[in-house]
Amino acid sequence: MDIALLSMAMSQANVQQQVSVAVMKQAMGTAEQQGKAIQNLMETTSSAPSPHPQLGRNFDIQV
Repeated sequence: MDIALLSMAMSQANVQQQVSVAVMKQAMGTAEQQGKAIQNLMETTSSAPSPHPQLGRNFDIQV
C-alpha cells in the first residue's frame, strides 16, 4: 500500500471532520441565539394584557 496515498486520505478525513465540527458549532450557536430571542419575545408579550381576553376561548363545531 502506498504510504503517501494513505497519508493524504487520512489528512482529508481529518479536515472533513474538523469542518463538520465547525459547522455543527455554528449551527448550535445560531439555534441558541434563536432560542434566546424566542424566550425574550415570549416574556415581553406575556406581560402585556390582552385587548380581548374572552376572544378565542370558545368555538362552535358542526359535524
